[in-house]
Amino acid sequence: MSRNNDIEVSQVKATADPSPLGLGGFALTTFVLSIGNAQLIPLAAKPAFLGLAFFYGGLAQLLAGMQEYKKNNVFGATAFSTYGAFWLSLATLTVFESTGVIDWGGYAGTALGIFLLGFTIFNTYMWIASFRTNGAVCGVFTTLEITFILLVLAEFGIISSVPGGIMGIVTAAVAWYASAAGVINSTYKRTVLPIFPLDK
Repeated sequence: MSRNNDIEVSQVKATADPSPLGLGGFALTTFVLSIGNAQLIPLAAKPAFLGLAFFYGGLAQLLAGMQEYKKNNVFGATAFSTYGAFWLSLATLTVFESTGVIDWGGYAGTALGIFLLGFTIFNTYMWIASFRTNGAVCGVFTTLEITFILLVLAEFGIISSVPGGIMGIVTAAVAWYASAAGVINSTYKRTVLPIFPLDK
């Protein structure tokens, strides 16, 4: 029994941190979509985010979330799994709309606004939980909270998508920093990029 426990502990210690992968997938997919939302590219080029939403922000991030469960990290597992599912859902809705499977009947903004509002609520309590993680992760959820609010307002026709797009680019930059810190600090085995611990 003791030997089996030692093997299990050893396996847990040997598990690599999946968060840089999850953050990287989230960052790149958010960046590409936000470039479109900020109207920095032609409208016809906006679906460029779809492949990323299915495979990097979606599938890879979902897999990162599953690995966080193995590390007994409830926060990371919940965040990455949910946002992996977010990107898969958004990409699916976009494809369904473009192929005529879904007909919003002129209420696309309302439908997507409610969709984003639900994720805003989720992000709000994850944002509160992020206060006990580190400054880099907290920064991701803080900027994402603002992005979601702006995008919800845009979908309901109150403002344009540009403010949410610009804030989304900021969110992507913060997420990339957190991802880079995880990779570089782990590779160099010292703190090269600080993540500013908050949990004392």
